[in-house]
Amino acid sequence: MNDVPGSRTCLYDSASLGAVMDRMAQQATGLLHGSGPVAVVGVLRRGAPLADRLTQRMVQRHGLAPPLRLDLSVKRYADDLTLLFPDTQFAEAPHHAALDLRDHTLLVVDDVLYTGHSALKVVDWLTRKRPAAVHLVVLADRCVTTLPLRADVVGLRLEVAPTDIVECHVPPYEPDFSVQLLRPAPAGRAT
Repeated sequence: MNDVPGSRTCLYDSASLGAVMDRMAQQATGLLHGSGPVAVVGVLRRGAPLADRLTQRMVQRHGLAPPLRLDLSVKRYADDLTLLFPDTQFAEAPHHAALDLRDHTLLVVDDVLYTGHSALKVVDWLTRKRPAAVHLVVLADRCVTTLPLRADVVGLRLEVAPTDIVECHVPPYEPDFSVQLLRPAPAGRAT
């Protein structure tokens, strides 16, 4: 996923993340109590398979009726946190233009909440579809958002150094489900 020189530590492996996802599914299902139609929105890339995992758990373990599932594409940072675009890029798929989410309760699922720019762009677009409510669900919150945005369901709160990189490895993009911390080597030194 990332070729930045430095030290890498596996913070959570697949087994421990299974328990985290179970807790997240329980919390997310609780947010939906008494709501009307539900849609689970994955933020591409890694938020989409996380949304699938979360949806599967909510349906199988908590009796949620199968919700509408869709994915949205936003991009601002590369995996190594290099700024790709000065403004978050949102790509509306043609089939989403006429999407009717009026009165739906939405769960927006992403892997890492960092500054909040990507999440805010998604929430802004979704609110134009007139949902009843929008809830943000993230696997890892770095606790450094720069915008007035907070996640409603958080799997892991990770207070790490600003230069550290939190990598969520999520199949099918990586072979194993894990959360890793990459601590880049100081400039001019590779480890």
